[in-house]
Amino acid sequence: MHKTGRRPPATFDPALTIMQTIDFQTEPSRYRHWRIECDGDVAYLIMDVDQAGGLTEGYELKLNSYDLGVDIELNDAVQRLRFEHPEVRAVVIKSGKDNVFCAGANIRMLGKSTHGHKVNFCKFTNETRLAIEDASENSKQTYVCAINGNAAGGGYELALATDHIMLVDDRRSAVALPETPLLAVLPGTGGLTRVTDKRKVRRDRADVFCSIEEGIRGAKAVEWRLVDEVVPNSKWKETVAARAKEIAARSDRPTNAKGIALTPLDRKIAGDRVSYSHVDVEVDRARGLVTITVRGPAQAVPASVEAAHALGAKFWPLTVARELEDAILHLRANEAAIGVVLLRTDGNAQAVLEHDDFLAKADGDWLMREIRHYLKRVLKRVDVTPRSFIALIEPGSCFAGTLAELAFAADRSLMLVGTREGDNRKPAAITLGQANFGCYPMGNGLTRLATRFLGEPDTISNAKSKIGEPIEGEAAAELGLVTAAYEDFDWDDELRVMLEERTSFSPDAMTGMEANLRFAGPETMETKIFGRLTAWQNWIFQRPNAIGEQGALKLYGSGVSPTFAKERV
Repeated sequence: MHKTGRRPPATFDPALTIMQTIDFQTEPSRYRHWRIECDGDVAYLIMDVDQAGGLTEGYELKLNSYDLGVDIELNDAVQRLRFEHPEVRAVVIKSGKDNVFCAGANIRMLGKSTHGHKVNFCKFTNETRLAIEDASENSKQTYVCAINGNAAGGGYELALATDHIMLVDDRRSAVALPETPLLAVLPGTGGLTRVTDKRKVRRDRADVFCSIEEGIRGAKAVEWRLVDEVVPNSKWKETVAARAKEIAARSDRPTNAKGIALTPLDRKIAGDRVSYSHVDVEVDRARGLVTITVRGPAQAVPASVEAAHALGAKFWPLTVARELEDAILHLRANEAAIGVVLLRTDGNAQAVLEHDDFLAKADGDWLMREIRHYLKRVLKRVDVTPRSFIALIEPGSCFAGTLAELAFAADRSLMLVGTREGDNRKPAAITLGQANFGCYPMGNGLTRLATRFLGEPDTISNAKSKIGEPIEGEAAAELGLVTAAYEDFDWDDELRVMLEERTSFSPDAMTGMEANLRFAGPETMETKIFGRLTAWQNWIFQRPNAIGEQGALKLYGSGVSPTFAKERV
């Protein structure tokens, strides 16, 4: 068995820190809270939280409780297991501490955090849980949770993200969602939704379970479908190992493939600009907006799948996914006052389509599959980011195939008709590819085009007939692929007026409006989590019953009972 990532004191490189704010980049040698131990086709992802390793000062991470820093490491570990360990077919999440699994999100941290930080923390946690489920479903790297001790609140929500939950039967260990009785909030990182929709726990039993502090243990936890099996303490270790091996045997992941290293991003910080190899971020604080420019591939597609493997993290689709994800997470966590994001692209549209085709033809290869699913997850991060996204399709842009998804993820998209005076680049166009018709489903299970044209199957068919064709200005507007197309002489004024209007609106109203408009169509567990559950959580986190001077979060651990306003709202 070899180990990856132990818990020496972290030595953070200041060069990797964005303006001394929250950085989502890490790697196993810097982990303080997790370690990975691989045993053939099974990996053990061990939670051993450093009590003194909080992201900020003022709280201790006791009882394997977690903050955003713990989840940043977990997200990184889940990614690395998919890309760096193709031989791993099952992952067991377990505790590195005796008699405790995880006490959930750290209450002192929540009590001290701003509302915005709490919301961003919960959203990132939700996305990480969904990435675990995505790994089980689409990478066939199935997750198992082995609970020794109490799994409370977010600790049980972590277990709920796995495919198989095991609970030691020692008369002490239990699962619990005690947020409502203890904190006057709710299990908002997917707990309520996964209990009913994924575990299919009966509604009245779920009501009881979520209303008690002590949780449920033993055979009753199995009967209520809160866990899949309970195991005697005397047989715990061997049963966990045997179950992981059984589950690993069902996977189609390669047994002898070599993983690729997710090397550090090429990222440079200079004032209000963050630059990567294929992504640029420019913040305009005076106007309250940021421009993200994504560049298409500079190199031709690899000659073979083997050549793509040799490129590793430098292969364009993987590079651009990692860089765009980091940019989006940075904006969420560190640029709260920036409300509008302009999406631009630059490069050769045909080169983007050729890379898309390469990924599609090599879909049987484990790495190409991982890259496609990674792109899908990054685009989903855009979907749930509380900013107004405006795509600007101009001469020289390459909104094609995968990058066209950015235009379809935007709240509005504007296209310039033809070219601008003195500009010798090709006219602005949008180019559809096969990737736009199934590769990147949203949280509602539909493609962005199917969501855009809900109830208009003929429109989707017309769009599909245009695959590979550059669709310019008025034609793109006629097909419904852009919001509006403007001539050169109108472009600057129309854009200025729209941005001035957008930045003048209430940010709260914009967040609510956009979140409701983006997910048309069927409701899924994922849209419930982001569209319904987190909206309620967001509201409850601001109520006096939770955060007031006599609220439960403020008084937690003091021995004083909270005083609740009794009006139902």
